[in-house]
Amino acid sequence: MDWKDYFAREEGLGLLATSDAEGNVNLAVYSKPRVLDDGTLAFGMGDRLTHANLQANPKAAYAFAQAGYRGVRLYLEKVREEVDGPVLEAIRGRADAVVGPGTGAAVGSLVCFRVTRSLALVGPEPA
Repeated sequence: MDWKDYFAREEGLGLLATSDAEGNVNLAVYSKPRVLDDGTLAFGMGDRLTHANLQANPKAAYAFAQAGYRGVRLYLEKVREEVDGPVLEAIRGRADAVVGPGTGAAVGSLVCFRVTRSLALVGPEPA
């Protein structure tokens, strides 16, 4: 699936699940990911539990729920992390605009994932 096209056209709620080295799970609300030119999905993250979990365990799951039980489940593996650059700056600017001034300053890193598997949120697998 073309994730760049999918996330550009669809609206919904995103949830990112991670776990620490012992398997303790965390679930957090996340915006739609940025889809980079290399096909990786990028999320801006603050220094919180989700980010800490990814230091110990690079695997995550992202659920994107649209209206009417439509959406996708994406199984992810962290491939890199960046602490500066134009994509991170754009995410910080968007956080300031959407959430409120100063919010972007809490976004300390850009975490990039490859999609290892995708499933429909409910029902058959996405095309």
